[in-house]
Amino acid sequence: MASICRAIPAFLVVLAALATTSVTHAEANLTLRCHPDQAAALLQLKKPFSFIRYPSALESWQDGTDCCLWEGVGCSKSSGHVTTLELSGRGFYSPGLDPAIFNLTSLQLLDLSMNNFGRYSLPASGFERLSLLTHLNLSNSGFQGQIPASIGRLASLISLDLSGFRDPYHYNSLYHYDSLYHYDSIYGYDSAYNQLSLQDPNFHILVANLSNLKELYLDGVDMSKSGDWCHALAKYLPHLQVLSLSYCNLAGPICPLLSNLHSLTVINLEGSFDINNFDGSFSESAGAGPFPELFMDFLNLSVLQLAGTNLQGWFPRRTFQSKTLRILDLSGNYDLSGHVPNFSNASSLETMVLDGANFSCGKPGPFSNFKSLETLSLGLSLASVESLSSLGIPRSVRHLELIQMDSTTELGIALARIGDLQNLRSLDLFGWNSSQISFSSVAKLKNLKRLSIHGCSFSPTFFSSVAKLESLSRLSITRCIFTRSALSNFGNLVGLTSLEVSDCYFDGPIPSSIGNLTKLKNLKINSCWSVPSSIGVYNNIGPVPSAVGNLSNLESLEIIESEFSGPILYAVALLKKLTSLRIRNSGFSGHIPNSISNLTHLILLDLSLNGLNGKLPASVFTIPTLQRLDISSNQISGSIQDINATSSHLVSVDLSRNNLKGNIPGSFFQLTSLAYLDIGWNNLMGSVDLSSFWRLENLVHLGLSNNNLSVTEMDGEGINSVCTYLPRVTRLELASCDLTRFPCSLAPLNLMSYLDLSCNRISGAIPKWIWATWNSSLTYLNLSHNMFSIMQLPSYVLPFNQLETLDLSSNQLQGQIPMPSPPAVFLDYSNNNFSSVLPNFNLYPGYEFSVSKNKISGHIPNTVCDSTIQVLDLSFNNFSGRIPSCLIGNSYTSVLSLRGNQFEGVLPNNIKYQCFLQTLDLNNNKIIGQLPRTLTKCLQLELLDIGNNHMVGTFPSWLGILPGLRVLVLRSNRFYGLMGGDLHSDDKSGEYFSSLQIIDVASNNFSGNLSPEWFGGLKSMKAELNTTGLIVSAFNGSVSEHPYQDSVTIYYKSIYRTFDKILTTLTAIDLSNNSFDGTIPGSLGGLISLHVLNMSGNAFTGDIPKEFGAMTQLESLDLSRNQLSGGIPEDLTNLNFLGMLNLRDNHLVGMIPRSGQFATFQNSSFEGNLGLCGLPLSNPCGVSPAPPSAAHAEKSSHVDVILFLFIGLGFGIGFAAAILMRWGRVGELLVKSARALRT
Repeated sequence: MASICRAIPAFLVVLAALATTSVTHAEANLTLRCHPDQAAALLQLKKPFSFIRYPSALESWQDGTDCCLWEGVGCSKSSGHVTTLELSGRGFYSPGLDPAIFNLTSLQLLDLSMNNFGRYSLPASGFERLSLLTHLNLSNSGFQGQIPASIGRLASLISLDLSGFRDPYHYNSLYHYDSLYHYDSIYGYDSAYNQLSLQDPNFHILVANLSNLKELYLDGVDMSKSGDWCHALAKYLPHLQVLSLSYCNLAGPICPLLSNLHSLTVINLEGSFDINNFDGSFSESAGAGPFPELFMDFLNLSVLQLAGTNLQGWFPRRTFQSKTLRILDLSGNYDLSGHVPNFSNASSLETMVLDGANFSCGKPGPFSNFKSLETLSLGLSLASVESLSSLGIPRSVRHLELIQMDSTTELGIALARIGDLQNLRSLDLFGWNSSQISFSSVAKLKNLKRLSIHGCSFSPTFFSSVAKLESLSRLSITRCIFTRSALSNFGNLVGLTSLEVSDCYFDGPIPSSIGNLTKLKNLKINSCWSVPSSIGVYNNIGPVPSAVGNLSNLESLEIIESEFSGPILYAVALLKKLTSLRIRNSGFSGHIPNSISNLTHLILLDLSLNGLNGKLPASVFTIPTLQRLDISSNQISGSIQDINATSSHLVSVDLSRNNLKGNIPGSFFQLTSLAYLDIGWNNLMGSVDLSSFWRLENLVHLGLSNNNLSVTEMDGEGINSVCTYLPRVTRLELASCDLTRFPCSLAPLNLMSYLDLSCNRISGAIPKWIWATWNSSLTYLNLSHNMFSIMQLPSYVLPFNQLETLDLSSNQLQGQIPMPSPPAVFLDYSNNNFSSVLPNFNLYPGYEFSVSKNKISGHIPNTVCDSTIQVLDLSFNNFSGRIPSCLIGNSYTSVLSLRGNQFEGVLPNNIKYQCFLQTLDLNNNKIIGQLPRTLTKCLQLELLDIGNNHMVGTFPSWLGILPGLRVLVLRSNRFYGLMGGDLHSDDKSGEYFSSLQIIDVASNNFSGNLSPEWFGGLKSMKAELNTTGLIVSAFNGSVSEHPYQDSVTIYYKSIYRTFDKILTTLTAIDLSNNSFDGTIPGSLGGLISLHVLNMSGNAFTGDIPKEFGAMTQLESLDLSRNQLSGGIPEDLTNLNFLGMLNLRDNHLVGMIPRSGQFATFQNSSFEGNLGLCGLPLSNPCGVSPAPPSAAHAEKSSHVDVILFLFIGLGFGIGFAAAILMRWGRVGELLVKSARALRT
């Protein structure tokens, strides 16, 4: 947000520009018409503009007409040359600034602010041609990158504004209430802020030739590496009047030479935390310093904004007695102390913002002499003020902000006399409990128009009290709790025209009495939820009441990122004045009502990110005023109907991520105003030629990805004819479009910023022209999952200077990996045949770098230590040598995957401070030594995999204190000793490893008994899961927008399987191939969410615990190669998901159960247990290996007969008869008896 201090001078500049334009228009017929070359330059400048905000803007710009009469254009009366171009706030989008503007060499005023130039850089050259320019304003226009040195050559400049913040329409109610510019959320221009920096050239070079400059606005420009800003100001800008450098990351002191700028009237250094820090290093006290008293030597100073500048010490009292100072903002300087004095002379201050600073007040009435004060912001505490009446706040105050500075402050006392402030128009209350407030005094504020309440809970009578404010039209409530009793009085606010509720909790549904607010024009509910019924349990607020249909004056309705339920109300169709309807990401379901077409003034319809289903009503496209339609990320099905394109004003259509099918309607290719079209991630089918879309001359964004489309491109002369009028496409998404070649029609699109051709069948070489054509525009390039083999690069340094994302993974590229300069934020070269990487490559300021699954060898260069990389994946290559200590001790790295290489040596033990590692995967290397105990400082660690190395030591029980550790793999090392180690004596052992889901210690030298208590602490495996069916499913092969996925290899169903996606519900324990002995603890059966258990290859004895029958989620159980005895518990038949069972090579006896999953297992599951019998083994139960002795036969013959009989009955009469034939008449009798029993 640029300073308010520039409002008056900026307004005068625009007024002068308009006056010049008006005079020019009035005398146009008496003077020269504009030159043809000037008109041609303007038309060329306009050509890439997409007028999403105001479609009728610049309609007067027509070829063959006098450009001096065009909107926003002013000309010289004598020469006919364009001298003024004022296009501020026209709401257009343009992919960069066309160099044609530099042909307007007579320009004196150029204002392109409040538009969107699509995150492009300012042209490196060209500005120097505008040598007559006195006023340049490019603020909040979506530019990024380095400020070009050519602007520093504009020696005639008087005013320069390159400022930019995230929301160009954001306002501070304290400064801007009366002149509030209404930001219309229809167009969503919150992305048009600048992201500019000053490094090369630095600040010295920029201002060295601007000696005539009087106004300098660089708010939000990154000047952290721009050198000594203060001396440059004092040296080169002697006539400076306005200095606005808020949030510029300034470092270095405020130098005494600044006092040479005698003309300064405005100083805004807000947010410069390191203002007194010489080296830019960060520490808790970095930049802290005293208030610069030299500011009080500026005799004309009217605005001083030093909020959040880390000032300390004592604030000089004489500042309050300045005769020129109108605005003073010291907020957020918590270590700055001061005293508001009593003095006899009246102060000139109009705005005073002191909240967050440690000020005390004199008595009585320290503010009584501030006769001009209109805006006051205070942080109140009982230590500094007892009531507002004691402050003597003058009745001139129109805007008041009160912030609770401690929990003991009672607002009731502070507001006791607030009703005396009869001129109050705006009141902001932060952090108050309204149950302590009597609003009887507030209700006397008959002129209050705006009330904002932040961070409070409401008393039952709150809304009734607020309803007494006769002039109140705007109410904003943030971070509050709506009780049921307060909600019951919600309908009393009948005078409101604007109601905004954000980040609030509702203890009940929105009452139907909201329908009483019939004057409402703007209703916004953003990020609201129901009060949790218990800790961590959130419910939805419920449906929106149908009484909303009574709000007949409503023009804008927004429900965004909140928790509602039910369908979109048919009553919404009664709101005939609606121009903006945004119901986004708020839990709505059901069909889109056909009656929505009754909203004949609707400009924006956004229903995205809900659970809507059914068909897309064709009537939506008949709304005559509709410009922007977004129904993305729902479950809409059916086909897209043809529409009447000739009457449509659609500029933006987003139907992506639904279940739409059928062909793309031909009428879409006739929507001539269309700038944005995304129908990706559906089930659309058919063949479509790119040239069909190129006929949409305003098209900027086209998304067709991930359908069943076959995208083609015409050959020869056909493509050449289309290319003559190609649109200015900057974003093209053609993933999974069955492309077999790189579209050649993209070559003329020299402003491409985002291109996704992933998951196609394109082979051969990447066209060489992309490295030259898009070197200054491309920010995102995804060519992954194709068959490219050659890059055709002029060098191994990619020429892109704006690149943020480069994904070349899963191709057939080879040779040396090319690196962009500067490095991109995201780089993925994985799954190729690259064999080397640039020596000493630099990854600053990268975020993710992956070269996984290539053929790269050598050491990791130490230059990696200078990076801010957060995800580093070098897995499955041939890297060798030691792991650089910085990679584990780096405070930035969150994911480090080095698995499948040849790294050796011991692990670094240099973690001195808290690290941010979440994943550390070193599997399958040659690492030796012990695990460093300093890993316990990595409190965010979730996955630790050091399997298949040569590490030694006892079980690392000390890792159990890591609260989020989910995966621990120690497989195939040389660990030894007891499992759990010294945890047995720890009183807190139950809290250790509480999040663990996968533990694999297989193939080590662990021994001894297993502790039942240790397994009892595995809370994540004991919790009941809200899931059914198999947990493990095949990888779907889609390319994620955030490609890195944790992976782990475990022994699953008799094979080693790598899971590229570890679901939060996957749980596994592998203790195999160690020397554990003793009985298996029954407490393992308490791990009811366990899916994989492997205890094979040990020396366990005793029975299989019957408690295993409680592990109903178990899919794989391997107890083979132990010394287990006894029978197989019948309880195991309860394991309905058990797909793999291995009990072979034990000493088990008895009959094998046959119910449940046991009926599906083969011989191999039970072999090597001589005492087992029954199917699927060939050894039937009851067949003795040798005949018994005669004596034993006599004694047991009847028992044996009965035993065999009942076994025989289980297998059928034939089997029983075969056995009983040997007993003659007894056998015959028993056979007859058996037959009688069967019938």
